[in-house]
Amino acid sequence: MPVAGNTQSLGRLHGGATAAFTEALGSWCALIHASTLDKVCAGVDLNITHHRGATDGLLTGTATPVHLGRTITSHEIVVTDEQGRRICTARITNQLIEPR
Repeated sequence: MPVAGNTQSLGRLHGGATAAFTEALGSWCALIHASTLDKVCAGVDLNITHHRGATDGLLTGTATPVHLGRTITSHEIVVTDEQGRRICTARITNQLIEPR
C-alpha cells in the first residue's frame, strides 16, 4: 500500500487507511479458508496497534493465520515499511457463516 494518498492532514500515514488495509488482508485470508468449507465470512473484531508513523514509501502487509476453525478464524497482520520496520500489528477475527 502506498503511503502517498493515504495520509492525514499532517502528512503522516492515516491510521484508518492502515486499518482498512489490514482488515482487507485478514478478511481475504478468512474468505479463502471459508470457501473450503462452503461458507462465507463476516468480521467480528479488529484490533490494531500502531508502532510507528510513515510519511512516504510503500508498505507491505503479511497476514498469518492464528486459528482456522469451522466457525471462527483469527489472523495476525503485520505491516512493515520498505526498511522492514514494523509500522503496525493487527489481529482480525472473522465468523464463518452459511451463505444466503
